[in-house]
Amino acid sequence: MRAVLVLGAFLVAVYSQETFIGLLYNSYPQIDFWLEPSRPLMPIDIQVPREHVQSVKAFFEFNGIGYSILIEDLQLLLDEEKKEMVLSRHKERKSQTFNYASYHTLEEIYTWMDSFVASNSGLVSKMQIGTTFENRPIYVLRFSTGGINRPAIWINFGIHAREWISPATSLWLANKFVSEYGKDTSVTSLLNTMDLYLELVTNPDGFQFTHTNNRMWRKTRSTYAGNACTGVDPNRNFDANFGGPGASGNSCSSTYHGPYVSSEKEVKAIVDFVKSHGNFKVFIDVHSYSQLLMFPYGYTSTQPKDYGELLDLSKISVDSLTSLHGTKYRYGPIFTTIYQSSGSSIDWAYDQGIKYAFCFELRDTGRYGFILPANQIIPTAEETYLGLMEILNHARENPY
Repeated sequence: MRAVLVLGAFLVAVYSQETFIGLLYNSYPQIDFWLEPSRPLMPIDIQVPREHVQSVKAFFEFNGIGYSILIEDLQLLLDEEKKEMVLSRHKERKSQTFNYASYHTLEEIYTWMDSFVASNSGLVSKMQIGTTFENRPIYVLRFSTGGINRPAIWINFGIHAREWISPATSLWLANKFVSEYGKDTSVTSLLNTMDLYLELVTNPDGFQFTHTNNRMWRKTRSTYAGNACTGVDPNRNFDANFGGPGASGNSCSSTYHGPYVSSEKEVKAIVDFVKSHGNFKVFIDVHSYSQLLMFPYGYTSTQPKDYGELLDLSKISVDSLTSLHGTKYRYGPIFTTIYQSSGSSIDWAYDQGIKYAFCFELRDTGRYGFILPANQIIPTAEETYLGLMEILNHARENPY
């Protein structure tokens, strides 16, 4: 099994058997898995605090596990990211324009959202669908040209807090849909027949925390009596084989499933909204990183009843995505494409009867991981748009 590990100041590629992964968990609980163990020969990305780097390297060497360093100083990337954000902020204030090629804070995204809706009120509206554990509003942008109970599309971004490229992509996509409406026939036909809902920041508390305290934070910020650690993995908290393989019962784990189904207010907001609407035809969850397009199931190796159609559509989507910048994606069911996981959003959506349920894992494949340089935001968004439109057009043309 090939694994790529992030060691505090180091990013290391490691070759091991699954038994060594278990040893890592037990020997070094401080390790943060950026990318969970998956099938043989696929990467595993692990962050280790600086003070444990030498002992972890010794552990690998003792067990005969070869490794290579990919990032020597992770902090340098974090410092550069912060510096670029500050420079972009100054430029935005000076030019009075929003920079889609930069990462933004939650406050900046929410401010942009109000301005964006005000400038496009005939097509876009803002809805609050809930509040977070820390009492922040959870907003959704609704793109609609009118009508009652029309077929709808749901796309959420940033359910894992540290995946900054996901919300950054959402902002570009929102602007793209508005700018293309009335000009591009596909976008115009889509919005004339279906409503589009974009949740730009699905985990506001966690996202805020990545900007103020811990850039590598993944989970929500909820606390529960008796738990040793803060937060729940919201993408293990849905009612899709909740608590099964691929989710942890340990509150300190990055994949902690939570005390019960939909315990997280962020998850319950999605569940309640999607169920109350009753006419969603597409449900897409946008993550990073790994360059994957996946569909159900994650919690079982059993193929979904629409396997053939979803697989064919995935290939069409990925081919279109790759055509722009040459970015290579793999595709298929979660279970066989990346790893087994229970309680995921798209498994839940599919089990609710939403056939076109997909998960995008955006750039890259481990060179930068969650610290994707800002100069890759626009290319990532552009290619994602092409892949996304293949799915949305197919859903519009094949109302089931």
